[in-house]
Amino acid sequence: MLDNSAESGQIALSQTISLIETLTMLDEITQALQQTLDDRRLSRGERRSLSSVIEEANLTDQQRGVVRSTAFDLARKEMTNELEPVPILDWLEDVLRLLQAQTLNSKPGATADACFSPGNACRGKIRSLFRQARKSVDVCVFTITDNSISDEILAAHRRGVTIRIVSDNDKSADRGSDIPLLERLGVPVRMDLTSHHMHHKFAIFDDQILLTGSYNWTISASENNEENLIVTDDPSLVNPFRIEFHKLWQRFAPGR
Repeated sequence: MLDNSAESGQIALSQTISLIETLTMLDEITQALQQTLDDRRLSRGERRSLSSVIEEANLTDQQRGVVRSTAFDLARKEMTNELEPVPILDWLEDVLRLLQAQTLNSKPGATADACFSPGNACRGKIRSLFRQARKSVDVCVFTITDNSISDEILAAHRRGVTIRIVSDNDKSADRGSDIPLLERLGVPVRMDLTSHHMHHKFAIFDDQILLTGSYNWTISASENNEENLIVTDDPSLVNPFRIEFHKLWQRFAPGR
């Protein structure tokens, strides 16, 4: 019979081996992703091969999140000096579909929540998600005039969370708009400068949680308007919004 110290040692060894196996598996998937990205397309054979690798890995939810983030990081890196990002975004969509297929086969259901205004429910949900963010928040909204939300954006930025904002120039110069202030304080902002409007109202937190709905990030939306928000971690919804944000971020880059 093993004494406590020997048993603890075996448990620690088992955990170490498991960690090494996980890191090796994720590294193999990363290499496979990079190889399929090299020619800017996911061929039928590459799709089958990558699908097989992902299925055999039997990824946990957390590991799927790591692979999704890795795919976005690879795509973002390739798009830095790419004049035509569309093939890369097409590759990214294909990869996310493969991950989504495994998610549907292994996950019984995603979580979702709904909020309504007038009242503090929508505003409170937005602020709470910014406080909980650990890595990144991508914001795509027509305008921001609610200082309590802007304060949370700035607080997240100052604690090291990567914040990116896509907005519309139509309201950015209005009195009360917080977008120019956030940009001056170091938050990356890109504007739709066309005669049309970037009228989305959504945000993606840590690449895993989507917030979207009719709710404008304004005081009047909280105090007066009939508005709604939904929050979900369902990858079948989160991923298309992530791709849409990347498309807009590229489209509204300076000089394009």
